[in-house]
Amino acid sequence: MPDSSLLTVSQLRLEVETGGSMRTLVDDVDFRIEAGQAVGLVGESGSGKSLTALALLDLMPPQIQRTSGKILFDGTDLARLPERQLRKYRGARVAYIFQDPSAALNPVMRVGAQVEEVLRAHQPELDRSQRRKRLIELLQEVELPDPQQMALRYPHEISGGQRQRVLIAAALAGEPELLIADEPTTALDVTVQEQILKLLDRLRLERGLAMLWISHDLQLVRAFCQQAVVLYRGKVVESGTPQQLFEAPQHEHTKELVAAALAGGCAQAQEQGDGTEPAPVCQVHDLSVRYVSAGGWLGRKKVATEAVKKVNFRIQPGETLALVGESGSGKTSVGRAILRLLPEVQGKVDLHLADGRKIDWLALPEAQARPLRRHVSMVFQDPVAALDPRMRIWRSVTEPLTIHGEAQSGALRARAEELLADVGLGPEFADRLPGALSGGQCQRVAIARAISLQPRLIVCDEAISALDSSIQEQVLELLTKLQQRYGMAYLFITHDLEAVRRFAHRVAVMCQGEILEIGSTTQVLDDPQHAYTRSLLAASAAVHSAS
Repeated sequence: MPDSSLLTVSQLRLEVETGGSMRTLVDDVDFRIEAGQAVGLVGESGSGKSLTALALLDLMPPQIQRTSGKILFDGTDLARLPERQLRKYRGARVAYIFQDPSAALNPVMRVGAQVEEVLRAHQPELDRSQRRKRLIELLQEVELPDPQQMALRYPHEISGGQRQRVLIAAALAGEPELLIADEPTTALDVTVQEQILKLLDRLRLERGLAMLWISHDLQLVRAFCQQAVVLYRGKVVESGTPQQLFEAPQHEHTKELVAAALAGGCAQAQEQGDGTEPAPVCQVHDLSVRYVSAGGWLGRKKVATEAVKKVNFRIQPGETLALVGESGSGKTSVGRAILRLLPEVQGKVDLHLADGRKIDWLALPEAQARPLRRHVSMVFQDPVAALDPRMRIWRSVTEPLTIHGEAQSGALRARAEELLADVGLGPEFADRLPGALSGGQCQRVAIARAISLQPRLIVCDEAISALDSSIQEQVLELLTKLQQRYGMAYLFITHDLEAVRRFAHRVAVMCQGEILEIGSTTQVLDDPQHAYTRSLLAASAAVHSAS
């Protein structure tokens, strides 16, 4: 009987040459997707999920080879097609939403032009005015605010969540039959997660669109997929309906993933004790951030956007303050402003150092501020872009030590391996380049680098967003132990309210550049005072309880 599946993958093997021999990354992978069906590909970071998906359209890094297997799409074996014929499938019949929107978008092109480029390539029958109209419709469809103005912006001028939605709009522009979504909601806050998930599910139902979900979020797969495939160390260890995997997991790794998913939100961070508070590590006074963007192909007028509006808060030694809110609310801008990484900043940031000195941080000339940067650090939202693609991992991890003269060159390699072990990576990762790591592994490298100097304050910008649930737990536990040992403070920027409940001592809720509510974690999450906070909690509950 002929196979009626839209996509059938059989005996897929991917290998990479290391040290003169071939190492298997993905081995004998099999799965199928029916038209209109959503299939989840799940597993821990580095299990081969993204590599498997990239292999479907031959988008793998050049050092990785597909050595065997068939990829039948609508009866055609894509694995045997020459590059010229394969291009007819990419973006048109099969579209891809990449895990890293910053790397997938051209930094020197406005986002509207990039979506229009897809329309021009795959819908050539549209004239210029029709393309512009369809562009605005697509930006509206993915819930981007003010699509006319949004189309004018460059990728660096919008938030990570907004960049992800631009990628979704570009993927939909080709009217594909199969949509491969690689962690499509990783960078999105809970309210936008819910909107995007419902949008993609509606598109699947209305258009008969098949979907391959790549995710470490088992609850998401359970809610929106009809089938799930579990990968572990490059092999399929279990498959079935998500309900079957949750109720009766057979493989030990599946049991671990299910246990980690069900454990979310059970633990709570301890509140800070009573008594006299020490001087805060960081005191923020009336912090404001403004962005100025030039006009473009839809207009010429410069536009100023006030991203942060007179924000005030403090962070005590050994405390975690979570900063939550929707994508574009100003969370990342606050974190970058505190680290002096933005030009248009007003207000005051006082840093209290361990020796008792109080520093007006933003007022310092750069020459005086540079040696003091060791006291503040950041885990960026986009770990791949934050790592030098030409630098070995051990050198990236120890770069802060080198800059500040903290270790002799002979001891750097050993210290790098210690830091990598702290974040769950073995010594074999030390000599790799970032391109050979998964997104989650790059995130762990970024965390290792951030803690290398044991700074007083670490700004964690979506520090666990790219990690699977079991690794999230490990990283949060690691950050907690480091905080207890060294008294480090964290500004924890996130959209994951369940992680906030487990990890943060206090919470500040941001919307449109302003802090609407701030208080202890239990106060804000259990008894929210503002309607916006209640809407975030409702959206989070909807995403995590959907079945």
